[in-house]
Amino acid sequence: MKDSFSRPESKKVILSSRTGRVTCVWRWVGVLLSLSILGCQVRGVQPAFKDECGILRSDVDWSNRIKVLNLLSLAFSQKCDSAVIEYTEQAQSGFRDKTFSFSREMAGVFLSDGVLTEYVLESYERAYLSVLLAASYLRTGHVEDAKVALRRLDHELFAPLYNFGEDPVNLMLSAVLWEVLGEPGDARTDWFRLAEPTSSFLLSVAPALQTFAQEQVIRLDQGGRPSPRWEVYGLGRFPEVDWDFKLFGAPNGYFVIHPKPPFPELCVSETGLRLSTESWFAKIAHRHDHAYHPLLNIQSWIRLPIGVVYGLMPFSLGVGVAVGGCAGAVSLGGRGSGDLCALSILGGTQLMQIAPTVFQNTVRPDLRHWELLPAAFVVTQKFDLASEPCDTHQARLHLLVTRPPARPFFSS
Repeated sequence: MKDSFSRPESKKVILSSRTGRVTCVWRWVGVLLSLSILGCQVRGVQPAFKDECGILRSDVDWSNRIKVLNLLSLAFSQKCDSAVIEYTEQAQSGFRDKTFSFSREMAGVFLSDGVLTEYVLESYERAYLSVLLAASYLRTGHVEDAKVALRRLDHELFAPLYNFGEDPVNLMLSAVLWEVLGEPGDARTDWFRLAEPTSSFLLSVAPALQTFAQEQVIRLDQGGRPSPRWEVYGLGRFPEVDWDFKLFGAPNGYFVIHPKPPFPELCVSETGLRLSTESWFAKIAHRHDHAYHPLLNIQSWIRLPIGVVYGLMPFSLGVGVAVGGCAGAVSLGGRGSGDLCALSILGGTQLMQIAPTVFQNTVRPDLRHWELLPAAFVVTQKFDLASEPCDTHQARLHLLVTRPPARPFFSS
């Protein structure tokens, strides 16, 4: 009577079981190898409020700067004005300056971008924090403090810091806010910046937006015309930031950075406009541009050959496992040599397949950003947003109201 283990069916079952175990083992080896080489960038889990305002005070972890910014957005939408006022200035001052360390900058080229460095606010983020701060002050009746916050917005946009440059979205919000506060002169200054933009490569104003801003400048210069009762809504959610590798022809090193999904298009009507926050996305896309951050640009090019070497390591190891395993199986001979060779090839293939992932994780750009932001703002003179031609059906995050009697500056 033949041994049951010598049957073809039994051999197939044993080989299948061994194959599954070896596949699992090699996958774990590949994962551990990748982690030991690279490290990782951890994106903060999107926070959620357990109650109306208390979670911001109890769960603020200042080491996770992106989470702090997201909590501030949620606190603002929950009308937790005291918490926004308390923590916004702290975030502005604590997250605005980059501390350079020679050892960290040198070691950073051997790991993914941003692993060893804390996140530093972009200029649009510092300015938008000033918008939220001014809105919270106004909602609590502190008009003068709101004006101080708006004057700081100008400083944040033009300060010669590590991250610098103005943007049309914050200029538009600032102009409307100054009109809310009864300061037409300051409002005119911001409208004029949009109507006559500077030659900065970071400030690009569409012709339709320029025309709209020019009309507001004329209106304020005439003085006798009634001021429109603006409403400003923040719509949608800032899209994900994705990237592709392109060695030649890319505007920012070897990165092609694009949003998922795309931003809504600019819309201008007789009663208002819709302006996306794509200019904010452009700051992220230009982060590795030599004209904006020469250090990041140089580091990214140094990191490229290092990523190639890191990617070749699991590939070479996989080839060695496949070839060496089969060679060893042949030298041993016997009936199980074919099975051993098949398992070696399978294990080597698993290692070779993780080589592109190791390469991409090494050379990927630092795309960290404030996530809980609107995708667009709609400015309208209509009492009903649904009657505004530039309105969309996206979720409304914020509402700015100037109509008397005084109503909440922003609301959900």
